[in-house]
Amino acid sequence: MENNFKMSPDMWTPLEKFEKDAEKVSRQSLTFWQDAVRRLKQNKVAMVSLVVIAIVIMACVFVPMVYPLTYEDQILDFANIGMSLDIFELNGKYFYMNSEYYLIDVSPDGTLLKKHPLVKDDTANKKYIYDFDGQEVIVDYSPYFNAKQEYINLERKAKKDPTIDLTEAKFNLDNAKKVEITASGKELVSSKTVRNKTYILGTDNLGRDMFIRILHGGRISLIVGFVAAFVNFIIGVLYGGISGYVGGRTDNIMMRIVDIISAIPTLLYVILLMVVLGSGMMPIIIALSITYWLSMARLVRGQVLGLKEQEFVLAAQSLGANTNRIMLRHLIPNMMGPIMVSATMQIPSAIFTEAFLSFVGLGVSAPRASWGSLCNDALLTYMTHPYQLFLPAFAISITILAFNLFSDGLRDALDPKQRK
Repeated sequence: MENNFKMSPDMWTPLEKFEKDAEKVSRQSLTFWQDAVRRLKQNKVAMVSLVVIAIVIMACVFVPMVYPLTYEDQILDFANIGMSLDIFELNGKYFYMNSEYYLIDVSPDGTLLKKHPLVKDDTANKKYIYDFDGQEVIVDYSPYFNAKQEYINLERKAKKDPTIDLTEAKFNLDNAKKVEITASGKELVSSKTVRNKTYILGTDNLGRDMFIRILHGGRISLIVGFVAAFVNFIIGVLYGGISGYVGGRTDNIMMRIVDIISAIPTLLYVILLMVVLGSGMMPIIIALSITYWLSMARLVRGQVLGLKEQEFVLAAQSLGANTNRIMLRHLIPNMMGPIMVSATMQIPSAIFTEAFLSFVGLGVSAPRASWGSLCNDALLTYMTHPYQLFLPAFAISITILAFNLFSDGLRDALDPKQRK
């Protein structure tokens, strides 16, 4: 039977454009690391934190190279001067009074010039007398001292006689003037407040620039943090990888060594090393290098114990790959996500540890500074000059916060469960 069926063009319908592209790959295939970078860039908090970290690192590294002052330069006449100046004007000249009631000549824009020569120190009457082009200027700081002494004397009497009322004496003390500046019998008042152009973040109790000392302290803290992270990465990965891959008795012995080292506090390592090496940054770096890789070793060991039974490792062993190749080419690349997150989180931990050790006097020695030692130095004057404590504490806080937020973003970006 013959088949007379014939096909004609009318029997066919052209595909629509959307039907032609139905099975087309819509985007380029991404590797694990490309996808991790893409998701990290989408995390705004992590990217802002990365920018903050970059700014802190660049400022601590490069600014001290071009700054006119060093961390050890000091001018005692300019001690404890803040970031802003309440300046006085007299006969076209400007001066500033520091916390010790001494007068310092300044320019109208806030540049410190020199300490004004003292004509007479009338300690008995609690007065300083200066000469400004023949005009006598008296700094009288007796009102507050007299009111305080009166209150102390009355308070002693009140302990013996409960009927004595301290209300008026306390009111006088609270409202007494700290100091009074007069020129030719006329009281002077501050004419304006300007920024400190000589020391943008003020000075400490020895007249040293707080700005450059904070940056120098940042250098030390960041060096300690990055060295600890590097040692943590190298020793922890190799030690934990060998322990987990070899297993058996070797694994048991290596982990017991880790337990013994971790049982000794880091502070004790620092003290023992300072006895041998002296004070400074090196004992802290060595102490952190001894202890900070332990958590990484445990993490890597756990990862290796799970990965070494996978099919790709068995295939590599069947093809004759040696232990080094399996570790470096197969196991470690598959653990890089948790490893990088752990190493990144070790940096702020090391920075805080260094700051704490320097704060308790086990860090760098004077005149060098770290953020912890700056906070320690500020304890003497934090009630009267709080900026000396606030500035290094803020530097520690913002740096550790930035590293922690970036570590959280990196952890989310490297989590395979969140790949889309």
